Amino acid sequence: MPTPPKNLPLFPESTCSTKIDPFFYEDLAQRDGYTLTAGVDEAGRGPLAGPVVAGAVILPQGIELAGVTDSKKMSPVAREQAFSTIHHEALATGLGVVSHRYIDKFNILRASLEAMRRAILALEPQPDYLLIDGIHPVPISIPQRCLKKGDLISRSISAASVLAKVYRDRIMRSHHERYPVYGFDQHKGYGTARHREAIRRYGPSPIHRITFKGVSRNGDR
Repeated sequence: MPTPPKNLPLFPESTCSTKIDPFFYEDLAQRDGYTLTAGVDEAGRGPLAGPVVAGAVILPQGIELAGVTDSKKMSPVAREQAFSTIHHEALATGLGVVSHRYIDKFNILRASLEAMRRAILALEPQPDYLLIDGIHPVPISIPQRCLKKGDLISRSISAASVLAKVYRDRIMRSHHERYPVYGFDQHKGYGTARHREAIRRYGPSPIHRITFKGVSRNGDR
């Protein structure tokens, strides 16, 4: 007796991300009656210093943006080129920046969601539907869907991740001019061995996240 074929997965999330139409969720929202869908993502949850930055993007129908994916998988040159293209081709773009002080006062999750909220509010026109990278909804009164690995399976979220990453990297390079001993232009605030050694040697800078492990005068907090 021949072996029966395997059942197809019920949901696209369970398939290989490279096989999913990058506009599947945008098209799904349109079929549900929404006209302006924004992808939203953040950059900078993990670093020991600097702000968390979020991007929000509404893309027009028919745009391709080939090569735009999770910003972490793109080269710095590709991200910079995509940053300009996205701003030129998108119907609307927004950025939200939340400082290290806000992160220390509350926590990084709350700061990330606040950055996303600010990025969404910066969009003109405002979207009527949101695709959010991750599992946590944004505290805003707009219908939304959270997508695990959304920056890999939704082109709108991918575009938002590029905006957030490039803008945050630019911020950290500017901080390097003020605090060159930490090497922010290289690691962008992430906890590399060089960065941790600089914290141990010089103590935290004014832009370090004091509540994060590894950021203190002796580097072991």
